[in-house]
Amino acid sequence: MKLVTRTQLGWPASAAPDQAKARGVKVHYEGTAVSEDLLTNHALCIAEWKSIRKSHLANPRENYSDVAYNYAACPHGYLLEGRGIGKRTGANGNQTLNQAHYAIVALLGDSGLTKPTDAMLEAIRDGIELLRKHGADDEIKGHCDGYATQCPGDELYAWVKKGAPRPGGTQPAQGQAYEPYPGAAFFMKGSRPALGKSSPVFTAMGKRLVAVGCGRYKVGPGPVLGQADVDSYEKFQRKLKFTGSDAKWPPGPASWAKLKVPKV
Repeated sequence: MKLVTRTQLGWPASAAPDQAKARGVKVHYEGTAVSEDLLTNHALCIAEWKSIRKSHLANPRENYSDVAYNYAACPHGYLLEGRGIGKRTGANGNQTLNQAHYAIVALLGDSGLTKPTDAMLEAIRDGIELLRKHGADDEIKGHCDGYATQCPGDELYAWVKKGAPRPGGTQPAQGQAYEPYPGAAFFMKGSRPALGKSSPVFTAMGKRLVAVGCGRYKVGPGPVLGQADVDSYEKFQRKLKFTGSDAKWPPGPASWAKLKVPKV
């Protein structure tokens, strides 16, 4: 699980009402235009989440005590803390509905960014399982279940109706199925690729690049970062339709989430 906490977001403890139990979790989307730029820039996801909280706190009609949702899920696979564990949601339509289910919102809209990434679905599932460990029963619903709305959108709701399965039927291995994004600095030495650096992450990464048809290896992959790793990963980023500097080394969080490097 890739969790971004309220502390990391610079937020104080939530002032939302306490609620120790609920029947389950409801899944939401933003229902407005969301920029596709979020796909290639995780900083924009954080900014989007902060903007949602700011708009909720400024809404005099609803009189929110905090951002309405318990968590958000971004296209890079991060679970972003909102009200968090043990807090009543403000998102499900009315007081009775809010008491029935906790709430997770996908950073998706009704235009622009409308299709959930596999990493986003993983994050939503991580949030569901986290809430189940802390008071949520087994129900998984969409916002439209019990309230007249288009939320969470056709594609996301179709996934919810299937039971919100992990993409590809995978399950997390002891809480973490895939290697978390280690940050751009891990792959670099100054302004250049960290050629010669050794890590089992590079072996796992290389095997996945071969599996998705982007391997340019004559030998390996192995634990030592080489030019073939760089060339293979850049080919993978181009396959994902990244262009220009966005397609160049080092790996970015969006492409890393899509590669699904097994945890080492």
